[in-house]
Amino acid sequence: MSYSQTQNVEAPYSSFNLLRVAGHIGAEIEGLRISGDLQQSVIDDIERALLTHKVIFFRGQTHLDDGIHQAFGARFGITEAHPTVPSRQGTRLFELDASKGGGRADSWHTDVTFKAHYPKIGILRAVTVPAYGGDTVWANTARAYDRLPPELQALAEQLWAVHSNDYDYAKDRQELDKARLEHHKKVFISDLYEAEHPVVHVHPVTGERALLLGHFIKSLKNFSTSESARVFDLLQSRVTRLDNTVRWQWRQDDVAMWDNRATQHYAVNDYGDQPRVVRRVTVQGGPAISTQGQRSRTKTAPQDSAHAALTSDAVATGSATEPALTF
Repeated sequence: MSYSQTQNVEAPYSSFNLLRVAGHIGAEIEGLRISGDLQQSVIDDIERALLTHKVIFFRGQTHLDDGIHQAFGARFGITEAHPTVPSRQGTRLFELDASKGGGRADSWHTDVTFKAHYPKIGILRAVTVPAYGGDTVWANTARAYDRLPPELQALAEQLWAVHSNDYDYAKDRQELDKARLEHHKKVFISDLYEAEHPVVHVHPVTGERALLLGHFIKSLKNFSTSESARVFDLLQSRVTRLDNTVRWQWRQDDVAMWDNRATQHYAVNDYGDQPRVVRRVTVQGGPAISTQGQRSRTKTAPQDSAHAALTSDAVATGSATEPALTF
């Protein structure tokens, strides 16, 4: 290993080597074959690395299939399906396939913040990788908050935002094909969800304060549409500064795992008509907690979502169990 490589290595993990990928977010774990059968000490080390670096990467996990992928995710909590997009048969996996309408997540977001209980962890596996393009970029929302001037921190801590899956899908996309728009209308917003979250929340494990923004925001509470847009742009631009991000160039069978409570991400749509398929295991989280101790709240949800809300509450109290799956 060269001198420049050794400078990236962190020592405190007994289960694996860890290489930092960027200055303020992202690390690669070397020499680990992930599965649902790992010793608890290894799982603990992975979670510690995740909380520290916000997103971690595993190269070349060629042994993974849908079952092992989900079993690994279940070691970190209860896995859940996407609330509106159908899962692959017999699983709770969320698949993004570029050949189908909803396969290009090319806008900055934190996953599923249109629900009051939103995911804590995402674990994404590369199934089909294009010959070029299709990278994913993550941003550190805790550092974005830390770098705000104190006066702007104080303002942001008072703000609440309405998040919805019926957001302005075309807002930041320069090109929008009809198939993607139809998929968004017919599938992604087949059921309407809205939630109110604090713009600044306290991470339930690390205690860090982080910005909770992204494309699912419809408006800031008590602000006009134009005012909401201006304040949102001001804060969101701090999240996506290049020095606050890490960009991952996918190879076949790579896995990325991120703390959804401290990041946003963006899938770069620069691979044309090449096939690109990724599958995500999602681990349930809870509500965001404001700096004043207030919890996120549901504004709109389908009638049949009551059970899902109860399940999320059970997760928060430790009374839920992982249901059986078929593959």
